[in-house]
Amino acid sequence: MRKVMKWLFNAAAALWFTVLSGGTVAAIPETVHFMSADGETRLTGYLFLPSIPGPHPAVVMLHGRAGPYSSLKRGRHTADALTMRHKMWGSFWAERGYVAIHVDSFGPRGFGDGFGRHSYSSRPLEVSEQAVRPLDAYGALAYLRGRSDVVPERIGVQGWSNGGMTVLAALGPQPPGLRNPTPVSGFRAAIAQYPSCRVQAAQADYLPYAPLLIAVAEDDNEVSPTVCRSFAELLRSRGGGVEFIWYDGAHHSYDDPGKTKQSHAPNRLALRDTLIRAEAFFAKHLRP
Repeated sequence: MRKVMKWLFNAAAALWFTVLSGGTVAAIPETVHFMSADGETRLTGYLFLPSIPGPHPAVVMLHGRAGPYSSLKRGRHTADALTMRHKMWGSFWAERGYVAIHVDSFGPRGFGDGFGRHSYSSRPLEVSEQAVRPLDAYGALAYLRGRSDVVPERIGVQGWSNGGMTVLAALGPQPPGLRNPTPVSGFRAAIAQYPSCRVQAAQADYLPYAPLLIAVAEDDNEVSPTVCRSFAELLRSRGGGVEFIWYDGAHHSYDDPGKTKQSHAPNRLALRDTLIRAEAFFAKHLRP
């Protein structure tokens, strides 16, 4: 076990060094299209593929409120305009033998440039992370299950901020887009990074149907990490399979590999640790 953890640490550290040194961390992914489980919306996805033949486990990736595209390339809603963070994570999973698909929930609905900070109350219902975006996650799940290079029963989901909130909604006891959810019928495991946990914390019957990892940042100026900590403790008391990580001094979007975020030492440590923990978590739950 020590050898495995040492290998995971060294591999994640190598990627972390590459990111901070300005190296290339991802090729431009393949663009694909598939239907949301809402039955109406044709979604765009960006596919990161392993270099070796499959079938592979897979990861559905869900962006935050700013959308999947770089603010420096505003108006360009294409694979080459994805943010550094999303390219980094997609490449990270592909290099470790996962098929990863990043789902654009906003662009196909006319909001490709995303939404500003603290705009939650004014966002349209068409992009609701509670009622709509879980349907996109399950649309991506169905798409991946239809691919010959994916092991259909070994698919996880990862979301950031608003995407993390989508993860929590999608893993509930009665999620939009899935009846009688189980790790076999739905996602095998899930990672939610710096989500707001308020909606699910207020639900008396909430319990994730699959193993869940929640990572939060102490100095988050968009959501409350303390609410998520109490929420995780509550889920554990209900018997939920929840892992919770608190990063002292880290900021919202701490895993943005750009120089601005990574100039803050707690963000660097949080990014490095999350890469290690995320890989170990999905290896545990998505691999045979």
